[in-house]
Amino acid sequence: MSKLKDKKIQNLFLGLLFDALGMLSFVIPGIGEFSDIIWAPISAWLMTRMYKGKIGQIAGLVTFVEELIPGTDFVPSFTLMWLYTYVFKGKKKEKIVKID
Repeated sequence: MSKLKDKKIQNLFLGLLFDALGMLSFVIPGIGEFSDIIWAPISAWLMTRMYKGKIGQIAGLVTFVEELIPGTDFVPSFTLMWLYTYVFKGKKKEKIVKID
């Protein structure tokens, strides 16, 4: 497997895991919102490590805010970022046709 494909699969699995961890606060009544205060900066940091550059920083900020806002834990930030990076952004690159 190529390095890009390995990273793509690794980021998908990590993203699914991190989204599941972020949703755990729904399972534990009472301490859910408190756990979001701890999880928000961790998830933002993880996002910036998984996706480098300006887009990773923006995604980290969005993830941080999403985790702090009550009731938005159901949003799968990491999975959405993976889709943006490897599916939607990848299709844009394929549409560029070089004309000689």
